[in-house]
Order: sequence, then structure tokens, then C-alpha cells
Amino acid sequence: MKKITITTQYDSFDSLEELSENDRAVLLLAKKSLENSYSPYSNFKVGAAVLLRNGELMGGSNYENASYPLCICAEQTVLTTAANIYPGVAPLVIAIAIRNPAQVIDRPGLPCGACRQVICETEMKNNQPIRVVLQGETGPIFVFENGRDLLPLAFDKTFL
Repeated sequence: MKKITITTQYDSFDSLEELSENDRAVLLLAKKSLENSYSPYSNFKVGAAVLLRNGELMGGSNYENASYPLCICAEQTVLTTAANIYPGVAPLVIAIAIRNPAQVIDRPGLPCGACRQVICETEMKNNQPIRVVLQGETGPIFVFENGRDLLPLAFDKTFL
């Protein structure tokens, strides 16, 4: 038996002002997209935004359903919308913001496993890494250089 360790790396920033102009703009749109969250059951709001290679910024939010498995995550909303409106235009940055009215979340909320997989698939489809910028309602901002850092053992087309 061999024990194998997987590590990942990300940058942590204390404020929006420390971010690049692009990362800041995408994160601010993700935070604004929280307002469009349809989350009447959990009241857990997620906003996401992408910066595309053509300079377009797009936002999206989570959309819940009384049948929980039918909920749509903000990350999937914004990535699929961008792919349909701007086919062939790669996302360069995705930002994700979260809010829970029941408590102040002072740390970034990372994407669920399905969203990590979608981010990795989008990177592969476009042959382009996607920077991932994350923040809770307050607190530090985490920046990952690509989605693969969030899902180092991703399932991909090489298995098919």
C-alpha cells in the first residue's frame, strides 16, 4: 500500500481592493447576483458571475425547487447561460458569493462537487483554465488559479 497526499494551492486576500480589476468586477457582480437568488426553502443564496474572453460579464444565481434534487446551482446557471449566449467564448474567471440571512458567513463557500465537475468540464471544453474567486458575506477572498485545484481527481473524457 502507498499513501498518497493531494494538495492544492490558493491565494487568500483580505479585501476587494487587493484583487485585480477583473477579479474585483466579477466578484462584485456575483454579490449583486445574490439579489436574484430564488431560494424560498433553504434561504441560502448563491450568486455567481463569469468574465468571458470577449470581455462580457454575466451573472447568475441559484434556483431552488421543492423537490431538492431539481435545484440549479448558480455556477451551473452562469456557465451554461454563457455557453449558450456566447458559444465558443471561454470563461476566464468565475466568482461565487454566498449569503445566509440566518447567519453571517465569514468565509468563502466552495462549490459543490457537481459544480466543481462542471467548472472542470468547461475548462476542458475550452482548453482554458478558469480562475475561481470565492467569498462569503464577509471575510477573506480565496482565489484558485483553475477549477482543477478544487477537484484534482476530476472525472474527465480520458475515462470514456
